Amino acid sequence: MKSKNLSENILKVIKSNGYKYIDLDTVIDTNLILERSGENFKRFIFSFNDQLGNELCLRPDLTIASCVRYLNNNKKTSEKIFYSGQAFRKGLNKKDSVIRSQIGFEILGSFTEKKDDKKIIETSLKALSKIKYKSGNLVIGNIEIFRLLLDKLDCPARWKLRLQRHFWREKYFNDLLKRLETNSDVDPTIVEIDKKKYSRMINGNQKNEVAGRSIEEILLRFDSKIKDPRRTKKGSNVVKILKEYLKIECPINQASKKLNLFFKKNKINLRVQDDYFPITKNKINKLNVRFNSSFGRHLEYYTGLVFKIDIKSKSEKLNIRGGRYDSLIKDLGFKKNIPAVGAAINLEKIWLFG
Repeated sequence: MKSKNLSENILKVIKSNGYKYIDLDTVIDTNLILERSGENFKRFIFSFNDQLGNELCLRPDLTIASCVRYLNNNKKTSEKIFYSGQAFRKGLNKKDSVIRSQIGFEILGSFTEKKDDKKIIETSLKALSKIKYKSGNLVIGNIEIFRLLLDKLDCPARWKLRLQRHFWREKYFNDLLKRLETNSDVDPTIVEIDKKKYSRMINGNQKNEVAGRSIEEILLRFDSKIKDPRRTKKGSNVVKILKEYLKIECPINQASKKLNLFFKKNKINLRVQDDYFPITKNKINKLNVRFNSSFGRHLEYYTGLVFKIDIKSKSEKLNIRGGRYDSLIKDLGFKKNIPAVGAAINLEKIWLFG
């Protein structure tokens, strides 16, 4: 089956499952991207200035373009949408594709999160029905479980925030673990200075201001720093637990059992149910289904479920990537988190099947 016909058939399948087709803007505000991803991301985008001097860019990601649309339309209701088009992003290597063609589908603004997670995977599996293949793999992870684990650990709040924020940056995340384990970035001399300053200031007038901040506000910050320094032993134990967690990988029907045994062994007051996993069968539609606790580490904006499907035919490969990204619309400028889950089919891998 030729690529164009296959794409059309996949779009028909998605539409038949209750998704509404939308068009996405090709050009979006560069600042929306940089405020969420940081200035370093600028090297990956194609940006330019319009006649008024505003900096714009070609959409580097269809999911981001979809969320910008939702934000601009100030949606207050849920919607099931799908779209197709191209994303434009510079690669790290010369061989990386600059133009990436995709089909995407999403459920936005719906508060039945676990049901919606399941619907997105079910839609992905139905899209595969139009492709002839012998076997494949479906890997499921869940970043929310990592966050719940982090919340339970005896670790300073600022370190929990760092580890959560940089989970997707594997190399930097591992550097953070080394620092946490060895206590290498806590200078005991500075802590002692803070304690002396704290003692002096707490006996003074707390309504006075220093550099625009009240003494009371500064004392709260000092209190946090003084009472929250890491101890090497505690840091080591936290790192040990996190490393052990990130090695958990098993058939999907064993995921909740394996995780709960891990929590019990490490005396962590946490338990996960099967509803964290939209699929509990080890084999579905010729796909081997597995749980991997570390999967999702290269996907920046995901906050909960993450999954990938890889299949092989005689001639080509197809991949589908998806997950939950409840904070993305807020990161782009909305006042609060909006439930969002979706998936994208990489069309660059589709040429001839069957």
